[in-house]
Amino acid sequence: MMYFRTVLFLLVASLTNTAAFVSPAANTQQSSSRLLAQDNDDFFETEFTMPPTRSGVVARLKFPRVFNEPSELVMVRYPLPFGLNVEPQNNLATCTKDGPGGEKVGDVLRYTSQWAMGLPRGDGILTQAGSFSGALSWQCSMFDVMKANDWSRVVEALTSNVEDRTDEVVLIFERRTASQANV
Repeated sequence: MMYFRTVLFLLVASLTNTAAFVSPAANTQQSSSRLLAQDNDDFFETEFTMPPTRSGVVARLKFPRVFNEPSELVMVRYPLPFGLNVEPQNNLATCTKDGPGGEKVGDVLRYTSQWAMGLPRGDGILTQAGSFSGALSWQCSMFDVMKANDWSRVVEALTSNVEDRTDEVVLIFERRTASQANV
């Protein structure tokens, strides 16, 4: 297990020239909240504000549950740089240590904010002109961790949240509800 953590650390270090992961003790302004999600037997539906903090862009997600038993969504927002204790276990990105943002051991990381180069989005004339001229810029989206082909893709999405693009990272976890957590 120690070998895996060493390899993961080296992979993270090689993917970014900015310290995206640091000791959680360095951050004191993290926030956590249970997402108000419409909840049926098979799917979660939720909406929240995308990074950066004052973007005003609202994301809407609908996705299937991971657990067969009752569960809830927990959103964690960390200022950058941030720390996170998640590793692959049974094909799930599982939290291995309680974090100061509210994530708990056993939570499954479902989505993380990610940044990639892309064409401008929107309906305005400037957006259309930028699209036609090929103007690329950093765009934020939510990365579906469950659809990652391999662990390095998850690390890449997490480490794309750097200070020159945003001021925070958004993480969405699925957690078994309290009545089922110890089963």
